Formats: sequence, C-alpha cells, structure tokens
Amino acid sequence: MLFKKLLLVSISLLVAFVAYANLKVIRYQDFSGNVAGELPTEKACLVLGTSKYLKSGGENLFYKFRIEAARQVYSAGKCSRIVVSGDNRHHDYNEPEEMRKSLVEQGVPVADIYCDYAGGRTLDSVVRFKHVFGQASGIVISQEFHNARAIYIGKANGINLTGFNAREVGAYSGLRTKVREVFSRVRAVVDVEVLHSEPRHYGEPIQL
Repeated sequence: MLFKKLLLVSISLLVAFVAYANLKVIRYQDFSGNVAGELPTEKACLVLGTSKYLKSGGENLFYKFRIEAARQVYSAGKCSRIVVSGDNRHHDYNEPEEMRKSLVEQGVPVADIYCDYAGGRTLDSVVRFKHVFGQASGIVISQEFHNARAIYIGKANGINLTGFNAREVGAYSGLRTKVREVFSRVRAVVDVEVLHSEPRHYGEPIQL
C-alpha cells in the first residue's frame, strides 16, 4: 500500500513538473511574430537546424520553411548576417552546410552566412550565438514552438532574442515533432533552472 501511494505521488509530481515546464516555456511565444517588417533590426539572425530530408527520404517541411523564413528576414533588411546552427557530429551529416547551400540558392550572399557546426542542441546554438559569435541580441528563426524554447534559453543566459516564426507544418506531418517538444521543454527547464547546463563546445570567437 505504501509503495502504491509513493508511486502515485511520484507520478503526480512528474505530471505537475511537465505541465509547469511547458506552461513556462510556451509563454515565450509572445516574443515571436510572423511579420518580418515588425521585427527589430539586428546585426544577425540565428537559424536553428534540422535535417533537410526525412528518414523516409522525403522533403522535411520544417527545414524548407525555416530557409524561406531566413531569406525573408534577410531580404527585409532586418539582419545583415545569418548564423546557421545545427548538428555536424557525423562525417556524412552536416546541417549547417546544407542550410548554407539552401540559403545561397535563395539568393543570400555566401559571405553573409556563417556556420555553427556545434549546434547539436538548441541550448548549444543559442548560447554559442553569444559566446562564439558575439551576439547578445538577435532574431531566432524556427517554428513558433521552437522559437519559444530558444528565447526562454536565451533570456536565461543574457541573450535578448526575438523570434520570427517559420510556417508551421501540417498537424499530421508535424505530430511526432510536437509530441517530442513537450519533453524538450522539460529538458530545457531542467537545463536552465536545475543543471545550469552549458554548450558541449565553445571554441574560438568568430567575428561577424
């Protein structure tokens, strides 16, 4: 009987913390918008990485829409530099290089695009934006749910980010990502408020 009570209490506390973390992070959606012309003018924007293709080989719309959004912000004159940050842990998988190529195809000059090869996690991408690329403020580009988490992490680390929301992916296509985001928010709150986590790598400063 005691074990069951302890189990119920533990489950209740876990559910409560999941709810707390999600509500806390979701509030930061208020710092994002969908109109490029309403963004502040910053030196740089930060594009959060994802794979160009799905495991099935199909097009990843999260990727496509983020590239389109980055080109829109740049074309609107809201930033003069773009940092593309993503995973590059394997020899044959390089998100930043893929994003750079796609942005060049969209008409962004290659000289204005900088690759962050150590953005394996959102926390790494955001904190490195300040400590490696020297930006204490900027525009973060991803889907709205992802922007909220990045902005939360940024503000906790003294980085003033404004989000520009890339187009959302249809409910069916993005369902798995949305479910995973519930637990990503929990991890973000644990990283920020409990563990005070830092990026896996820093490296030499890069002048934009």
